[in-house]
Amino acid sequence: MAEFDFVIVGAGSAGAVLADRLSEDGRHSVCLLEAGGSDLNFWIWMPIGYGKAFYNARINWMYSTEPDPGLNNRIGYWPRGKVLGGSSSINAMVYIRGQHADFDDWEAMGNPGWGWTDVLPYFQRSETNDGGPCDYRGGDGPLHVSSMEKSVHPLCSNFLAAGEEAGFHRNADFNGADQEGIGLYQITAKGGFRMSTARAYLSRARRRRNVDIRTKAQATRLVLVRGRATGVVYRRGGLEEVVQARREVILSAGAVNSPQLLMLSGIGDAAALSARGLETSVHSPAVGRNLQDHLGLDYLYRSKVPTLNQQLYPWWGKLAQGIRYVLTRSGPLSLSVNQAGGFVRSNLDCPRPNMQLYFSPVSYTKAPKGKRPLMNPDPFPGFLLGFQPTRPTSRGHIELRSADPFDPPEIHPNSLSTDHDLREMIEGCRLMRKIAASPALQSVIESELAPGPAVETDEDMLEDIRNRCSTVFHPVSTCRMGPDNGENVVDARLKVHGVDGLRVIDASIFPTVTSGNTNAPAIMVGEKGADLILEDTKAA
Repeated sequence: MAEFDFVIVGAGSAGAVLADRLSEDGRHSVCLLEAGGSDLNFWIWMPIGYGKAFYNARINWMYSTEPDPGLNNRIGYWPRGKVLGGSSSINAMVYIRGQHADFDDWEAMGNPGWGWTDVLPYFQRSETNDGGPCDYRGGDGPLHVSSMEKSVHPLCSNFLAAGEEAGFHRNADFNGADQEGIGLYQITAKGGFRMSTARAYLSRARRRRNVDIRTKAQATRLVLVRGRATGVVYRRGGLEEVVQARREVILSAGAVNSPQLLMLSGIGDAAALSARGLETSVHSPAVGRNLQDHLGLDYLYRSKVPTLNQQLYPWWGKLAQGIRYVLTRSGPLSLSVNQAGGFVRSNLDCPRPNMQLYFSPVSYTKAPKGKRPLMNPDPFPGFLLGFQPTRPTSRGHIELRSADPFDPPEIHPNSLSTDHDLREMIEGCRLMRKIAASPALQSVIESELAPGPAVETDEDMLEDIRNRCSTVFHPVSTCRMGPDNGENVVDARLKVHGVDGLRVIDASIFPTVTSGNTNAPAIMVGEKGADLILEDTKAA
């Protein structure tokens, strides 16, 4: 039976970071278990290829939610990475850390060491920004973050001008001194290729003799001995194997799979486990609870001028851009479709920005989320204005469907279950109309196609919201960090309450969802989590 100092479950946004940092000085051995396979896939490495990766079962768990009452009982589609790099290998690559106050909120919730000034050094340590280092940005980290300024579609200028006409100021760096304003997004890419955590961190770790990366190895339960996690049982190639941990087991399987594995191991709500025929090892009622996510909604416009649709819809356009990408690693295939956006206040009473904006100079009317790959844009010139409220108050949960580890868990988002969230979604719709009505966008808009001008009252907007809005793939908080072991799963050092030798280090520990895309803070959690482990190991 193999034995290592640390066994990590999940090679995603945080797990890959941990494997690299824990093995860096050569003193500790690391085994990294990943249910998926290699990230050497064209659709992963080509940035715009995520439209295909979102629907590839070989690299994606492709989860579905339970019918969601707040969304007129629609079933949501939740892609999650099942590959080296995890969801960082299939996401839209937008790099957003969140507002400084997000992390101060974490600390105020009883998590010392997680305020903005505490986490900033870990964001900086992880990053090489193509603009160079500064008081906020990193200059020599493994994760490369690139500007799209020289390559974005010309319509982004119309969006930025429209934002200014609507009363918002420009912001050159959403990850700098302040997040508020409109501007161009930065993405995790380098040299025309995606910069996943597999590329950034595992490319270094896999060269070390003290690191063992096992792919196609799906963890099925933890080994618990007298209240301590001592190993992981996993299945690979149809065979069950066990790997032991001398020091710690670390779950970095994400907001869906980390709570699932805890529950499969008897760590969770005793009544819920008993209902699935599982014995309880540790009664931890918060496992799988407190699920938070961002909901987004797009407004679709037909344009008077060409958009990316004209470059990417015809076969000859695809061919031309494909050749351009292969020869030069440039053009629209080297970018994210979310090219511009911002963080603004939807009303004057908001103490800080509460709405994230997206501008995409492309549209996919015939490829709704969860139905088919986003590979063929509309045949007409179209673009999307989108928004998502940044700090929703609705809370869902994840629970086991059965005791079978290969049975996908039940995901209950419980979307739009608070008046606060309903009000903000309507405000977001009004904001889309305000920006679209600006002279800069009216000069290029031929018509609003979705939801269409007939949707005007709050009641009509709310019905459209329930029928069309969907996740933007930011689930967090299902193993929430906090001091109360009845309300939270891990403490401020990311140790699981009630179990020795076990930590959870991924987006599931977020006390609250951050204001924006969640990949960058998940990587930060991996960086800080590695330091916490090494500090505790040294002190032991």
